[in-house]
Amino acid sequence: MATTKKQSSDDFMSLKDLFGLCLTHWKWFALSLFITIGIAVLYLLVTPPVYTRSASILIKEDSKGSSVSSDLNAFSEMGLFNTNTNVNNELISIQSPAMILEVVKRLNLHVNYTVSGLMRDRTLYGYNLPVTATIDGMADNDGASFTLQLGPDNRYTISDLTLRDEDVDGTFQGTFGDTLTIPFGTLVVATTPYYTKEAEADPIHVTRSGLINSITACQKKLTAALNDDKATIIDLTYRDVSIQRAEEFLNTLIAIYNENWVKDKNQIAVSTSQFINERLSVIEDELSNVDSDISTYKSENLIPDVESASAMYMQEASAANAQIVNLNNQLYMARYIRNAVTDNSRSSQLLPANSGINNATIEQQIATYNQQLLQRNSLVANSSEQNPLVQDLDAQLNQQRGAIISSIDNQISSLNAQVRGYGASAAASTSRIASNPTQAQYLLSVERQQSVKEQLYLFLLQKREENELSQAFTAYNTRIVTPPMGSLLPTSPVRRNVLLVAIALGLLIPLVLLFIRENLNSRVRGRKDLEDLTAPFVGEIPHYGKKPSLWKRISNLFGKKEELTEYQVVVKPGSRNYINEAFRVARTNLEFMLGEENRHRVIMLTSSNPGSGKTFITMNLATTFAIKDKKVVAIDFDMRRASLSTLVNNPETGISDYLNGKVTDWHTLITQSESSGHLDVIPVGTLPPNPTELLFTSRLEQLMAELRSEYDLIFLDCPPVEIVADSSIISRWADITLFVIRAELLERDMLPVIQSYYDDKKFHNMSLLLNGTYVAHSRYGYHHYGSYGY
Repeated sequence: MATTKKQSSDDFMSLKDLFGLCLTHWKWFALSLFITIGIAVLYLLVTPPVYTRSASILIKEDSKGSSVSSDLNAFSEMGLFNTNTNVNNELISIQSPAMILEVVKRLNLHVNYTVSGLMRDRTLYGYNLPVTATIDGMADNDGASFTLQLGPDNRYTISDLTLRDEDVDGTFQGTFGDTLTIPFGTLVVATTPYYTKEAEADPIHVTRSGLINSITACQKKLTAALNDDKATIIDLTYRDVSIQRAEEFLNTLIAIYNENWVKDKNQIAVSTSQFINERLSVIEDELSNVDSDISTYKSENLIPDVESASAMYMQEASAANAQIVNLNNQLYMARYIRNAVTDNSRSSQLLPANSGINNATIEQQIATYNQQLLQRNSLVANSSEQNPLVQDLDAQLNQQRGAIISSIDNQISSLNAQVRGYGASAAASTSRIASNPTQAQYLLSVERQQSVKEQLYLFLLQKREENELSQAFTAYNTRIVTPPMGSLLPTSPVRRNVLLVAIALGLLIPLVLLFIRENLNSRVRGRKDLEDLTAPFVGEIPHYGKKPSLWKRISNLFGKKEELTEYQVVVKPGSRNYINEAFRVARTNLEFMLGEENRHRVIMLTSSNPGSGKTFITMNLATTFAIKDKKVVAIDFDMRRASLSTLVNNPETGISDYLNGKVTDWHTLITQSESSGHLDVIPVGTLPPNPTELLFTSRLEQLMAELRSEYDLIFLDCPPVEIVADSSIISRWADITLFVIRAELLERDMLPVIQSYYDDKKFHNMSLLLNGTYVAHSRYGYHHYGSYGY
């Protein structure tokens, strides 16, 4: 048995078919566009425009004091100006919550002022803000709001108070500049330089957000990124409904960053200044005591100038003592630094820079240690000591402290050796002054201490001045490449893009719905679905009359099989409308199948399921033949529903009464059709309880023989083949079986079954007729009858 093979691609539409389907449903697209564009316009009207301001700053990776002025090159050896900046760290730092918090506090960004408009609220800030409201006594993270109505005589009214999203009862009045007590704190409303009388017209809505919420909101609006992977330029972008607020935010953020940078870099100088001041105070006291001792001793012992008496020996001793003094200074400073390094209580404090140890390696180690300690303290301030980066820096700092201690120990050993050498030389020279009095020896010892204290004191004074200069000339590590600037047009919402999206959605939504509906439709849609059937195709009858509602068609599409049949005769003599043309085409094809002697032929009409329009096709097709002066009779063999009989007002007697013997002459059953004088109708009559058994009576055979002798064409309206066996029984009398397929009703998977009827010759000369197609499915079948329209 032959089977039909339908390509899977047939179930989907081509672009051409889809375009045609869209043109058919142009009203859907018009409605969808109207709705989407309306929503887009409404969105643009209610959404406040957001403006974008951008700035670019250059991070100096290696900034020294010489970059400020060439006159300060002599101070670069102090190591106080040297920095080594990691631009990625600065990128993170500039977006840190601490930085944003400082900006929020300075600009009072946690307080927002708006005025209600026709479609959207208008934000007040800067030049268009007439008053400011300062609220004290609230927790940092508490939110509150109220309505501020400005009035004459410097007075205002507070109403609609809310605290933490809960309403607060009461209305309060106050005067500009005075402190007003409200349920959640004290309020001071002050005018700005931009206050005008016009501001009294509209109430101002004041919203005070928590600091955490404000920081989060600002972080979402702020974007910081490197301009290029190989560059040290940071691009800052801030989005806000107020252009002035966006510009002030970026300017304030850059200013706070620079302030923190200078403060951070000056921590070394501040620590060094503190150390120098402490040592100067101690040495000043010691030097004063030495001077007092010398003066008192000379006065009490009346000691003359002994230098002239031992000039030769003293010259040698002085040279040795000078070296000892210098070495002792270095030894003193080295031991002090070593104590500072080994003191665990000072592990987080910076070491004195330029300490006077005449060792470049130790000075470089101290500078490196201080720089990493500053980095470690900065990370601890923004995170915690459990941060892996902090722990890694702690390990590095411990290693560096060990290296510094080792270097200082070596330096101390070297200094001690030199002191011993020079001490031996000085002792030799002193021993030669055997004749000097004991007082001279005492004075020499005391004067030596005095010289050491004086040199150390002068040395520290010089370093203090240098340290102060280093603080005064600390340069910013940034340079503004591009100040905050941007377009006067809003960056969002972009009207063009919103409208384009609305138009795209307006076209896409009905297109997708049509495409999904069409490809989910598992029923016969048109003639194209019948192309693989080999049974002869008689014709296609388009839907006539009022089109079913969309809901009825969707219900029918998704399983609710509602019959869409109309019982009426639409074929009229001389009419040239599309439905009459369709029936004439079907009549012509039937005449071709009947042959030249198309007389005394029986045409049976059946279908697979009820509601296919067999009765409609039977009466109208019979009428087309009757119009050609053919003598035609239509018999209603659907003895369960009697659909054809309704067209002749359901007579009480009919074919069932003849077959069961109640009526002996079938001519008495004939009812004249109103559509044509040549068309007779035999109704069902009484609905029998056993219609199938009646079809086996001999009276039916006698009836068919007599009808063939009197009529040119006999049309038999039979029930569906899949419901009852009546059609199979009646088919033995039929010369042509016209199988009616109703579009949008028959499932496509039933087409192979219909093909099997033809292949197995279950019905005589089986042919197909497609009924009820819509113009929307023009791609599937005949739709040109309208060209003959009336």
